[in-house]
Parts: sequence; structure tokens; C-alpha cells
Amino acid sequence: MAVNPRLTRRRFIKAVIASSAAASASGGIHNALAQQPKGAVERLITLNVNGRRRRVDVMPQETLAHTLRYKLGLTGTKIGCNRGECGACTVMINGITNYSCSTLTHSVGSRDVLTVEGVQNADGSLHKVQQAFIDELAPQCGFCTPGQVMSAVALLNENPRPTREEVRQALAGNLCRCGAYDNYLNGVMRAAEQS
Repeated sequence: MAVNPRLTRRRFIKAVIASSAAASASGGIHNALAQQPKGAVERLITLNVNGRRRRVDVMPQETLAHTLRYKLGLTGTKIGCNRGECGACTVMINGITNYSCSTLTHSVGSRDVLTVEGVQNADGSLHKVQQAFIDELAPQCGFCTPGQVMSAVALLNENPRPTREEVRQALAGNLCRCGAYDNYLNGVMRAAEQS
């Protein structure tokens, strides 16, 4: 048996690692449509998103995160873990925070959905939480920021003068890969002072 002189152990291991990385990268992106049962059909529904009624076709098992991002173009809602653990996809439904990656679009019904695109002021200026996060240099990579904003806005709507511990509890469902938790806490406290 002839041995290929170009194939070394090192090249073989590199090729195995590269092919594994490529396979996991392509399979790691969750596609809700790929997991639909055979015979599933889209249905036209109306969602109340950011104060507007939006008609959209959705599959029976489609998540709200998927609908918002890929069908309505509201890409501020991030899909991080896609299993309700990181909080990047946080939206408000009737004023209560929800992980949109764990919420079926059909279950929303006529309730009001608020995404990070909808929290700005009527004149188009930033919400006080968004501005406070900028002032406190809270975001680093920024991936978790939309979820942090939504959790903070929901807290301040409910409790305009929270303690630092109450803010910590409200943001506890949002993971920050960069570890900028104190900056986000400082941002919420700054926004609360402006109330």
C-alpha cells in the first residue's frame, strides 16, 4: 500500500478540524422552517408589532424571533442561543418581557409586541435607557444590548425608581459575552435618575 507523501499527520488533523468546524457552522444556525412537520402550511396572521398591524405568513411551529427577523425585517431582535437562555431575543408582549425564540408566533394572537426598534421616542430620539447605555459605555460587542434594553425598559415601566439590586434581578435573564454587567447596571441607574 502506497502512502501519500503529501498527507502528514498534521495535515490530516487540520483537515478533520476544518471539516468539523464547517459542518457545525452550517448546522448550528437554527432554521425553524427546516423542522416543520410534513404537510405544514403557512397561515396568514396579523401581529401588532411596535404599534403597527403587520400581516405575515407563518408556519405552525415558527418562533416569534424568526418571524420578527426574517419575515418582518426587525433585525434588532437577536437570536443567540435559540433556546431561551441568553436573553438576546427579549421582546415585550403586552408589557411583559418574553424570550421570542421560545414563543410561537401563533401564540401571540392580538397582543401587543414591542421590539427594540419600537422603544424610541415619538420624535425618533433614543429612549432614555438606550441613551444611558451609550453614556455609560455599556455595550462592548453589542450582541446582548437589544435584550438588555428591553429588560431595562420593562423594569422602568413597572418601577421607575429601582434599587441597584432590583436592576440586577431584572437583567439577570440577559447574558453578556463581554461581561459588561456593571456598565449595563450603571446605565439603568442613570436612566432611572432621569425619571
